[in-house]
Amino acid sequence: MRTHRIRTTALAATALAAALSLTACGGDDTAMGTRSAGIAETATPAATSTDGKARSGAPEPGTPETQTVPAEGKHAGGNGNGDNRGEKPQTAPDTGAAASVATCTPKNSTVKVSEVSRPINHLLLTVTNTGTKDCAAYYAPFLRFDDAQAVYPILDDSKPQAVVTLSPGEEAYAGIGLLGEPGEDEPVKSDNLGVIMVDRNNKSKGETTLKLPAETYTDSRGFVTYWQSDVENALMF
Repeated sequence: MRTHRIRTTALAATALAAALSLTACGGDDTAMGTRSAGIAETATPAATSTDGKARSGAPEPGTPETQTVPAEGKHAGGNGNGDNRGEKPQTAPDTGAAASVATCTPKNSTVKVSEVSRPINHLLLTVTNTGTKDCAAYYAPFLRFDDAQAVYPILDDSKPQAVVTLSPGEEAYAGIGLLGEPGEDEPVKSDNLGVIMVDRNNKSKGETTLKLPAETYTDSRGFVTYWQSDVENALMF
């Protein structure tokens, strides 16, 4: 059984309602076969470079931001059991990105999901800055598998020391753990993944819908990490 601390985090009522309404009015993204929504934002074509390396800014002094949201409703994997493993606040890493740095959103970045050989039962999320200026990948992405009404649990142990800032063409990564130990839960198959980027105030900045790899299953022990500057950190949990 996993020993990592996992916090079930859902969007605040207004943010989640906005994200759900944004999903309903999203358009087709012909560049990646994705559907993006949010504040008149659409995904731009993915950058072809895969060797971009993100950097983390120096921590700023001050008290980290927190956001508490109810851990209620259907689990993001769609099993309907609910996952109430703690209504604890999600604590932000120190925001090394300057206030003037834009948030990475569907307007200035693209997101893709891919399979990995190791560790097993994991997927990798990659966000690429496709704009002309730096952008910051704040916190962890909020994920919704298929039509789930609650966001996927976020792994608190993966919180970095500073927010990851991306120059044009650079990438950040988040690991997705899909399943716990065999027999713990009944796995649920999912076809689509909603990825919601958030700003420095932990508010939704638009959702991108991705097609999941075939035969993707999740259970209530799954998690997503905070955005990381390299693949190794994203997949170490």
